[in-house]
Amino acid sequence: MKPLLASLAVIFLAGAVALAADRPNVIVFLADDAGWGDYSRNGNTQVSTPNIDSLASGGVTLDRFFVCAVCSPTRAEFLTGRYHPRMGVSGTSTGQERMDLSENTIAEAFKADGYATGAFGKWHNGSQWPYHPRARGFDEYFGHTAGHWGEYFDAPLEDSHGHIVRTKGYIVDVCTDRALAFIEKNKRRPFFCYVPFTTPHSPWTVPDEYWQRFKNKPITQRATNPEQEELDHTRCALAMLENQDWNVGRVLAKLKEHKLADNTIVVYFSDNGPNSWRWNGGMKGRKGSTDEGGVRSTCFIRWPAKLPQNRTIKEIAGAIDLLPTLTALTGIRRVGEKPLDGRDISPLLFGKEEPWPERMIFNTWGRRLSVRTQQYRLDNDGKLFDMLADPGQTKDIAAQKTDVAVRLGQAAAAWRNEMFGDQVAPAPSGKGKAKKQWRDNVVDARLIPVGYREFPITMLPARDGEPRGGVKRSSGAPNCSYFVNWTSKDDSMVWSLDVNTTGRYEVTIDYTCPLPDAGSTIELSFSNNRLTGKVQPGWDPPLYTNQDTVPRPPAESQMKEFCTLKLGVIWLEKGTGPLTLRALEIPGKNVMDVRRVTLTLLRDK
Repeated sequence: MKPLLASLAVIFLAGAVALAADRPNVIVFLADDAGWGDYSRNGNTQVSTPNIDSLASGGVTLDRFFVCAVCSPTRAEFLTGRYHPRMGVSGTSTGQERMDLSENTIAEAFKADGYATGAFGKWHNGSQWPYHPRARGFDEYFGHTAGHWGEYFDAPLEDSHGHIVRTKGYIVDVCTDRALAFIEKNKRRPFFCYVPFTTPHSPWTVPDEYWQRFKNKPITQRATNPEQEELDHTRCALAMLENQDWNVGRVLAKLKEHKLADNTIVVYFSDNGPNSWRWNGGMKGRKGSTDEGGVRSTCFIRWPAKLPQNRTIKEIAGAIDLLPTLTALTGIRRVGEKPLDGRDISPLLFGKEEPWPERMIFNTWGRRLSVRTQQYRLDNDGKLFDMLADPGQTKDIAAQKTDVAVRLGQAAAAWRNEMFGDQVAPAPSGKGKAKKQWRDNVVDARLIPVGYREFPITMLPARDGEPRGGVKRSSGAPNCSYFVNWTSKDDSMVWSLDVNTTGRYEVTIDYTCPLPDAGSTIELSFSNNRLTGKVQPGWDPPLYTNQDTVPRPPAESQMKEFCTLKLGVIWLEKGTGPLTLRALEIPGKNVMDVRRVTLTLLRDK
């Protein structure tokens, strides 16, 4: 009987391997801040993106594909198939980028069905467990969870276990290396690989070999309003795209090397419109706008084994459609029961001759809202545009098409009510408190979870904390900022916590401090427990001067090398409350600059 059982086991294993081999792999590339017009496939004659373009020539182009006006909402909508206001994503930093924990992701669906899952790059939907990508369905992760990162060369990035690793090389190349290693490791089983690039998001930083191609290049295709265009921003963005294209090519070559290309679904899109004024096909708006230019993205889907080549779909679609479509294409069940806003567009991909119902796609950011149908866009001011006859949104036809304007206006009002109810979103422009609230990017009211045995490291970056007294952020954009101007015993910084596990926590602080100012006594407190220590040694490195190809925007911090201070061990009780860092004695002018506090739950002895 034993030889028979062994033979049956071999047959069963061989069948399982064959079954796994038949299941398509999935790779999703997501560009950061690339406009529709940044690709040679879409008519840009100043840039060369042959590898990305090959996804279109070898697959299907979604010609009218809509995302959100900014980064984190698009990522949330792709991951869940649901509109981002449903899940608590209201901003791009200070915790506002987090998806509610009741949401389920596309990675959870693939993981539940036996796929290896990995994400490599910019996450931007929550930093602490269980908002962390490892808790949202990904077996592996490497990258940064913040909205943008201030270091693109030799960047400190986070690994699968929550440790910061100092890398070597350009950030896009480094994260692609990790994706390639993931594919290599899982080449004999189905995998879901998510590669959210960090470019062409600022800072304006690109390897010199790419910059040299564009440094003195005349820019002949100009922005819709050319007087608003910063030509070096355009040059750098296009150089970043050519680097990104090279990295896409590396992944496609890896698939070809292992004969995986035919049975791998590859998706490529961007998370919003261009992050500077540059050529975008004459569309109105850029990143942050809910007009066509702010929310239309390129989207290519290639699956050589099943999908037609060089097919273009004119029907409108969006990031919300990718979860239902990819699960349908692969035959896996989604995880979760919440209703989806997206549609399975696989019938369109295959070119099936069947009726396709009319639909509306809604875009919102701040207080702005627009609604898109196959033919029309109603903007936030109630202006109506025929997008077939007037793709640049130059002529308001609301007075001529009152029935359409009224119908879409009613739909927009109903959608706004469904998403927000009586809540009022902060305004990106305006007067008084609303304007200040938007500018300061106030800390989200949801608490920061701490203390999970399955992921004991919790990083508390400055962007998620609240500066008090004279303390302020190093820049207007919180994402990669650090706390500065800590000069008084009345100053403090606070993180609002939800401690999940009572126990001992090791505390470290990433800091800098001028050498003459070293020696301040600081106190970290939570509830009735306190930990004190000295800020020493002094550590005062210069700001990096080798990072930027073109000067970064004033709102983004110049970065430097931070030192790790081992403060000690604190006892935290399960429960909620503020974690407060303050100074008891300040012998010099400053206490220190603080990039992050890290709490590590220790194992019981």
